[in-house]
Amino acid sequence: MHDQHIDDMAKLLKTMSHPIRLKILCLLQDRELTVGDIHKEVHTTNANVSQHLSILRNQGIISYRKDANFIYNRIAEGRVTELIKTMRELFCTIS
Repeated sequence: MHDQHIDDMAKLLKTMSHPIRLKILCLLQDRELTVGDIHKEVHTTNANVSQHLSILRNQGIISYRKDANFIYNRIAEGRVTELIKTMRELFCTIS
């Protein structure tokens, strides 16, 4: 494995590791959501949600589309969806 691959993975994991960003990614795993939708689920301010979405967008983890006055966020990278799915299987199942 090349050093650049390690650096890229570390950067991705560091970005995802914040609890709010991780929760946002879990919410976006199966569907697109607006800031308002995410706000209702994460229980923080719209401004805070927007800040975390901006960080995820800047790292290329999520993307968005505009539809009239709404911006719909989604996971942009299939590998991130698979990573979230694997982490949920490993850590969120009751044994």
